[in-house]
Amino acid sequence: MDISKKKCIFASIFNVLLMSQALQTLILLFLSNIMMTLAWYGHLKLAEFSWFRSWPLIAVIIFSWGIAFFEYCLQVPANRIGFEGNGGPFSLMQLKVIQEVITLVVFILFSMIAFHMHLRWNHLVAAVLMVLAVYFVFMK
Repeated sequence: MDISKKKCIFASIFNVLLMSQALQTLILLFLSNIMMTLAWYGHLKLAEFSWFRSWPLIAVIIFSWGIAFFEYCLQVPANRIGFEGNGGPFSLMQLKVIQEVITLVVFILFSMIAFHMHLRWNHLVAAVLMVLAVYFVFMK
C-alpha cells in the first residue's frame, strides 16, 4: 500500500472520529439543555400542583439545583469532547452558539408542550436569526 492510500485511509478514519465527536457533543448538549430547561422553568409548571406550590422558595431552589447537577454532568463533557483545544471539532465560539440554538429549540418545545404557548411571527424571526448566527459563526 502506497503512502497516499495510507494518508487517505487515516484521513477518512480521522473524519469519522471528528463526526462522532461532533455527534456526541450535539447529543450531550441537547440532553443537558433539556435538564437545564427543567431546572429553570420546570418548577413553574409544577406550581400547578398544590403539594409543590406549598414548598418554600429554598426547597424549590434546592430542587432546581438537583436537576441542574445532572445538566452539568452532561454539559461539561459535551464541551470537553467538542472543544477543538481538546481535539474536538468545534471552536469555543461555535460551541457557545450551538448551545444557544439548542437552548432556544428546547425552550420553544418545552413552552409549547408544558405551557401550551403558541409561536408568533416574531418568535420565528428570532429563531431564524439564531440559526443564521450558527451559519455565520461557522464561516471561515
